[in-house]
Amino acid sequence: MSRPGHGGLMPVNGLGFPPQNVARVVVWEWLNEHSRWRPYTATVCHHIENVLKEDARGSVVLGQVDAQLVPYIIDLQSMHQFRQDTGTMRPVRRNFYDPSSAPGKGIVWEWENDGGAWTAYDMDICITIQNAYEKQHPWLDLSSLGFCYLIYFNSMSQMNRQTRRRRRLRRRLDLAYPLTVGSIPKSQSWPVGASSGQPCSCQQCLLVNSTRAASNAILASQRRKAPPAPGALAVAQRHASQAALPAPPSRRRPGAPTRSPSAPSGAPTPGQNNLNRPGPQRTTSVSARASIPPPGFPGPMVGGLGGDGAPPSNRAPRPAGMTGILLCAAGLPVCLTRAPKPILHPPPVSKSDVKPVPGVPGVCRKTKKKHLKKSKNPEDVVRRYMQKVKNPPDEDCTICMERLVTASGYEGVLRHKGVRPELVGRLGRCGHMYHLLCLVAMYSNGNKDGSLQCPTCKAIYGEKTGTQPPGKMEFHLIPHSLPGFPDTQTIRIVYDIPTGIQGPEHPNPGKKFTARGFPRHCYLPNNEKGRKVLRLLITAWERRLIFTIGTSNTTGESDTVVWNEIHHKTEFGSNLTGHGYPDASYLDNVLAELTAQGVSEAAAKA
Repeated sequence: MSRPGHGGLMPVNGLGFPPQNVARVVVWEWLNEHSRWRPYTATVCHHIENVLKEDARGSVVLGQVDAQLVPYIIDLQSMHQFRQDTGTMRPVRRNFYDPSSAPGKGIVWEWENDGGAWTAYDMDICITIQNAYEKQHPWLDLSSLGFCYLIYFNSMSQMNRQTRRRRRLRRRLDLAYPLTVGSIPKSQSWPVGASSGQPCSCQQCLLVNSTRAASNAILASQRRKAPPAPGALAVAQRHASQAALPAPPSRRRPGAPTRSPSAPSGAPTPGQNNLNRPGPQRTTSVSARASIPPPGFPGPMVGGLGGDGAPPSNRAPRPAGMTGILLCAAGLPVCLTRAPKPILHPPPVSKSDVKPVPGVPGVCRKTKKKHLKKSKNPEDVVRRYMQKVKNPPDEDCTICMERLVTASGYEGVLRHKGVRPELVGRLGRCGHMYHLLCLVAMYSNGNKDGSLQCPTCKAIYGEKTGTQPPGKMEFHLIPHSLPGFPDTQTIRIVYDIPTGIQGPEHPNPGKKFTARGFPRHCYLPNNEKGRKVLRLLITAWERRLIFTIGTSNTTGESDTVVWNEIHHKTEFGSNLTGHGYPDASYLDNVLAELTAQGVSEAAAKA
């Protein structure tokens, strides 16, 4: 089995470059908060490569090819991914793999998370799984890669060796990653920090030139784990204040260090170009400081979304242009233009101007701790929605990936009275067929609320409820209009969930969970369709489907409250982040998302 980080990797010479005139697959990756290199999709990598050919020192707007990456820009000069609305920076790298490996064939291995979404494995793990699959190994132990998981190819599942919990696994054929052949152009191998041509004369870079010595002194003292050089901090702060930058030190808590809220712990070392360095790379504690300002130095004050698209709670507004200063001050000469500030909230509204929403009773809904229904036998729940199939067809059960004419892949793993592993049933409404034992296993691993969701078409049987923590939902009219709805007042929804302790339905029962960015403000137009969406959102809230506890896609924080697949508009007077108006398709899209969760007017009448 391939060692971590070396599965399918092209051999390199002493300089860290692939050999000349050898074909290799290019995979662009970004460093997450756990120091794991996460691959971009093949489509995104093709886009980056195309931009790289045109301007090796330019920037790549990822939203041009992937709507989910609208806020993100890659700066090829500094090899960092920059999020425009929050100012978060993460290192990126251009990695190389053998054309015969999984990325060269367009093969993606994914695991299913608790929300039913599929997540791709890291590229080295994906390559290792594919190698074992091609060699027809019955199973694979990922402990050599640092993970306590076993992969079972016969049941297409991943099992945690400690908890014995299983998750579904799938192998998907996608677009192959871009292929490159020949020597690397010189334009891709310049040392970051080298000067070429005339220096930039923008306000950001002029400020950096005047404070570079002080910044370098601070960084050098941090490397030695010693106090900053005398006066260096004061010099940096004085120059910063002279540049008339917003957010003076008085707006911060005295003595509180300003840093990027999700700065990675491992990043490319400043002063080294990471563009052509394949494979796992050595990182030092100094490297992360490329995206962390020194204590007391003005941080990247970018106004934007909080955790998972929510408005920030107590953070001061922050101008995105400061990011260029931080990169330059760290030895990375890059100039990023100032991003427009999104309008997250309407002008102040007096209490007398706030009105109830017509046609929607009440102004507040509260949810408490989960009221567990009477214990229901999993077999009884599954049998309620299924019809027994005497002569099943010779096709796969999409849960265990075994043939329906054979025993369930969960035979020997689960023992349920009266459920033989060869029994097959058909769901009554959609008609999809599965092993009865497989559906029992799926139900037992879920919320166990008496409902069942078809894993193929997502049809919901019964009333689906979620794991949303206790909180409060308020809604009312405010006398302001949203972009695209000039003659219509606005429905404002305010969600508020406090921190608390996870219950038995959550990922880590008994452990504290955080609730970042609350209260969260969301907006709908006050028209017929907007009020319909509000009524269904109230139902979804009462069924605990709006939020859940998991890992934030924005900050990477685990055990925190996150959105749960029902999108909301949290930006009021603009759509710079993609979470605002105008958006002609939003109301229809959110109605479709609510229907997918079993929340619709038709379902309510049924």
